[in-house]
Amino acid sequence: MIIKEGNNLIAIRMEDGEDFFSSLKIVCKNYTVESAILLNGIGMLRNVKIGYWDGKEYVVEEIEQPVELVSMQGNIATTENDGDPIIHIHVALAKKDHTVVGGHLVSAVVNNTNEIFIQKLNNIVLLRKQDKNGLTGLYPA
Repeated sequence: MIIKEGNNLIAIRMEDGEDFFSSLKIVCKNYTVESAILLNGIGMLRNVKIGYWDGKEYVVEEIEQPVELVSMQGNIATTENDGDPIIHIHVALAKKDHTVVGGHLVSAVVNNTNEIFIQKLNNIVLLRKQDKNGLTGLYPA
């Protein structure tokens, strides 16, 4: 993984075989990312799990073959209890036949490369709390 930070913007190039979320958590820890916006991401992923919230739980679809990461956006917040980073991402993924699927990114492995940009937030604290429906919601503080 190659990382460069400047003016609260972090540019990341992930490499083939990296666990997507583990790598982002390393960035959060090493660059003190507590509240941030995942501006965008492109590249390829494999062994992807994406979810769709049906009102009670995430219905998860697995895609093993490599897919193009056409679009990615999300945010990084912390939990009230332990301050661990909570990374919430939605993606659009293009399959080999050019059909696109999307949803909440549950897990993935980098295929070839990913290019990701994160904007750290100043003076805004993003917290994740569980709401009455069991969903973990964002609460800016």
